[in-house]
Amino acid sequence: MRLRIFTEPQQGASYATLRRVATATEDLGFDAFFRSDHFLKMGNGSGQPGPTDAWATLAALAVETTRIKLGTLVTAATFRLPGPLAITVAQVDEMSGGRDPVPAARGAVRPVRRAAGGHHRPLVHPGRTDILL
Repeated sequence: MRLRIFTEPQQGASYATLRRVATATEDLGFDAFFRSDHFLKMGNGSGQPGPTDAWATLAALAVETTRIKLGTLVTAATFRLPGPLAITVAQVDEMSGGRDPVPAARGAVRPVRRAAGGHHRPLVHPGRTDILL
């Protein structure tokens, strides 16, 4: 059985906290560390110290860990353009020595899309996330 850790840092977590969780994930023998790709808090919680970027976090964790897989459960294609996203994912994949899965989906609820640049419609047609790959 493979056990993986999933975090929701938009509810309130700094990079230092995420680094501690990721290194503990590795030290304790878990298989992977995943984080959400949200910019806004949802429901309860302060959301402080503020939003963090999923791929910037994964890039940093790629050099801070050696074994665990890193990724997001969903990368929101609604506010990440396909070209820059492909470059970012490829860079994190290289930095991690090939430990990075590439989940992609339409993702993001309307308030998040608005906050991330005002797109009220997905940048990718629903059901066509295959064009991101």
